[in-house]
Formats: sequence, C-alpha cells, structure tokens
Amino acid sequence: MKLKLDKYILSLQIALGAVFDNKVRSMLTALGIIFGVAAVIAMLAIGSGAKKEILDQMKLVGVNNIVITPSNTNTNDNTDNEDNSSSTKQEKKSKEKLSRGLTIQEALSIKNTIPSVVRVSPEVINKTDIIYQGRDAKGSFTGITHDYFNIYSLELEQGSFFNPFQYAHAKQVCIIGHNIKSRLFPTESALGKQIKCGDVWLTIIGVLRSHGINTNQSTDLKLGDFNMNVYAPLQTVLLRFNDRSIVTKKSLKSRQRKTSKEQNQNRNQLDKIVVQVEKTAQLKSTAFILNKMLERRHSGAKDYQITVPELLLKQEQKTRSIFNLVLGAIASISLIVGGIGIMNIMLASVMERIREIGVRRAIGATQKDIVFQFLSEAILISVSGGIIGIILGVSIAKLITSFTEIPTIISSFSIIISFGVSAGIGIIFGYMPAKKAAVQDPVTSLRHE
Repeated sequence: MKLKLDKYILSLQIALGAVFDNKVRSMLTALGIIFGVAAVIAMLAIGSGAKKEILDQMKLVGVNNIVITPSNTNTNDNTDNEDNSSSTKQEKKSKEKLSRGLTIQEALSIKNTIPSVVRVSPEVINKTDIIYQGRDAKGSFTGITHDYFNIYSLELEQGSFFNPFQYAHAKQVCIIGHNIKSRLFPTESALGKQIKCGDVWLTIIGVLRSHGINTNQSTDLKLGDFNMNVYAPLQTVLLRFNDRSIVTKKSLKSRQRKTSKEQNQNRNQLDKIVVQVEKTAQLKSTAFILNKMLERRHSGAKDYQITVPELLLKQEQKTRSIFNLVLGAIASISLIVGGIGIMNIMLASVMERIREIGVRRAIGATQKDIVFQFLSEAILISVSGGIIGIILGVSIAKLITSFTEIPTIISSFSIIISFGVSAGIGIIFGYMPAKKAAVQDPVTSLRHE
C-alpha cells in the first residue's frame, strides 16, 4: 500500500515539475479556463443582481396592482400628422370636454363594482414647498386613503398611521417620508411638530421607514419618492389644499395664466388610482374591465392610462433571463474551448516526451502511473486556471458594480460550480492525452530521438 502511494506521489511530483518547467506554456494553456471561469462568474453575478433588482421592484410596486393615471391626449394636436384628420381631432376634443377626468366617484365605483378588486387607493399629488422654522424642502403633498399603506407595504419608523376619525373629518395631520424628516428635523423628533405645505399647516403624527428607490425606477413604475412625500388624509388635501373638480375664483384666475396643455393635465380631481386585485391571474381581465368602465364614464375619451407594473416587470425579467442565458452559454463555450486547448497542448507534450515515458516504463512505472502523471498535469493546469479565473471573475463583478449602475451578486454557488467545472475539464480533456502516453511501447519510446 505504501509502495503504491509512493508511486503516486512520485508521479505527482514529476507532473508538478513539468508544469513549473514550462511556465509560459502552462499559463497560455490555462488562459481559456481562466477567461471561461471569469466570464461564467461575472455573468452569473449579473444575472443574480438583475433578478434581485426585479424582485425589489416588484416589492416597490406592491403585489397585483393596476395603476390608472391621467394622460394628455392633446400633445400631438399642434403637430402635422397625416393620419389625424381635422374631424378626428375635433371629435377627440369634444369627447375630452365631456370627460371629468379621474374622480373619487370612479375610485369608489371600481371598488364596489368589480369583484376581483381587493383595495383601491385614490391619490392626489401636489408638488410644493415643505417648511419648518425657516428650513424647507421640495417634495410632494399627497392625499391618500387607508389602503395606500397596505398596497405599498409601507412601515412606520415612529408614530402611528391615520385613524378613521382623521380620515372622515379631514384633520390637519400628516405622515412624512424619511428624507423629509432628515432635512427638516436632523437632530430632533418630528412627532407633534407642525409643518407648512403650501398654505396648509399640518401636525406630524408619523415618520415612514426609509424606502430604497431610485429616480429611474419611480418614473418607470409610476411611483413617487416615498422618502420625499408628506402624506395627509385625502379629504384633508381636497378640502384645505386643492380640489380641481371645484371651480373657484382662484382656479379660474390660475387657468387664465396657464396654457391649454396644463389645463388638460389639471382637470383631474385625482392624480392616480391604484387598484389591487386578489390574484395575479386576474390582472389582465381586471385591466380590460377597468378600461371599458373608464371609457364609458369618460364619454369615450382616452384621457387616462392603465399600467400593470407587475406584468411589465415579469416581461422584463423574462427578457433578462433569456439574455443572461445567452451570455452564460457563450461563457460556457469558452470553457469548452479552454478544455480543448488543454487537450491539444497535452497531446503535443506527449509527443515531445516519448523518451521520458520510455525511461519511466523501463524503471517499473505501469500504464496507470503514466496516466496519473499526465492526468495530474492537465488537472493542475485547469485547477490553477480555475482559481485565477475565480479571482478575476469576482474582480470583474465588483468593477461592474463600481463603474456602472448594474447590480451584481456573487454567490458561493457560482464559485463552487465554476471551480468544479474547471477541475472536471482537466479530467475529461486530460484523459485522452494521458491514455495515449500510457500505451506507448517502452522499447520504441527508448529508441525515440
């Protein structure tokens, strides 16, 4: 047993000596493995990062939500378009005049009429200055109902949510986003303090936890910046700040100063209606019913837009998965090419070292010993290339995150798989040259010049 072990150790030492004696050739042989492993790790890291980003976005938009927002149908009225005749434009304008835009009545009707709907969150969003004792911040003064916090799974850092009495009686209370608190109350508690939004004074009863979302995400998914919002009961905002459905002397003067485009945007009582359905399978059918319902209530005017963020994100996830699969396949091909390179170099090495093989066989080495020697060389090259490739792949993934906005997640699974594949390639592609070396005739090998 000890003699057999000594023979294997000797074969391994000879293999190590051959690798180190030909450092340049060994390194060039390992390049295919190095770049293949690095590419696989980097691609898997990008794929994992993309998957996590999509899942985070799904959490941001909530589960099974449909977003209804006003849309401006007059944006192309002043441009020359051969497809739009003057009569068609006139018909559109007539329909828009009959439409009242998005209203609270529509939100209530959606909740009471469509069985698949679980929650409805009407929103009024006003950009304004938020002021506290000389400090101010630009943000949104948003009117909401109790369903809003449930739909978006928002949690409080301090204080409490609105109660039914505050909703029903339009109390001047508010909940502020995390960044509003940081800017206006950097060193003190915000609870119980009064802030001014436009002309309205509000008492803070709660502060939201920080909610991570970037500008691009909030725009694409039709979300506001939760951290820069001041939330108040919907009736509070409509009664004390601005209700566009009511014509007042102030609103008439404001309309005279604004363009027709701005008038079109501001005729809606609500800026958004978020509808949450019970099951994902009901999203498409519910969106279809909503479209028909709103088209009838808006007198045929398409002055609204219906978006299903979850379906859009799932489609994006599917596209990214296909893209990552293609990239992974390309990276895997480079690993196979690296394995073929190892096989070719090892076959050439066998031809160069025929006399060495003959000497070893003459002093008692068996075919198994020769196989083990040359197989060990191939495995050493592939494993070394795999280790270097892992280091390079991790570095590339970190550099991608540092210099671009692409998130990457390096998993231990990808590292183990890459290392296992590189070792496997050494065994698979190294066996043929090793077998060729082992079957050499000792007498013929010794005579080889």
